[in-house]
This record gives sequence, structure tokens and C-alpha cells, in this order.
Amino acid sequence: MDRLKNLWDRPASRIWLLLMTATVATTWWLAKDVIAPRVGTVAIIAIAAYKVRLVLLHFMELRHAPLPLRLVFEAWVLLVTAAVVGLYLTTPA
Repeated sequence: MDRLKNLWDRPASRIWLLLMTATVATTWWLAKDVIAPRVGTVAIIAIAAYKVRLVLLHFMELRHAPLPLRLVFEAWVLLVTAAVVGLYLTTPA
């Protein structure tokens, strides 16, 4: 039991659980016909961007990067996500 407790004390384990929960949210909850397709798609893109951010910050150690590099990364995630969502929403349905 101590091994399991030690496993969940690690930040990487908690981030992994959060990533798996986000995956379940996008594949099981948002991909169903419960909500409007455009809303679901935008939510899926936003969750994917959040997952990219988590992976790069916690598993590729960008959280310890110098501030200018970290700001470039954060801006990149935000701009790419906004561009993808913007292109998606401006295309005719």
C-alpha cells in the first residue's frame, strides 16, 4: 500500500491522471450527440491544447525553463489554439 501512496505523491502521476480524465472527456462525453457538434469540437480542441500544455510543462520540463522561453511556449499554445478554433468557426458548416 505504501508503494501506491508513494506513486500518487508524485506530481507526474497526478498529471497523468488529469490527462487520462481529459481524454475520457473528449472521447466519451464530448463526442456524443448530447451537445452541438460545433461546441463539442471547440471544446475538444481546447482540451487538446490544455493537454499539450500539461505534457510540455510537466513531462518535458518547461516549467523550469527560463521565463522568456516559457512565455514563448505559452504564447505558441494560445496562438495555435486560437488559429485552429478561428479557422474552424469561420468555415461554412
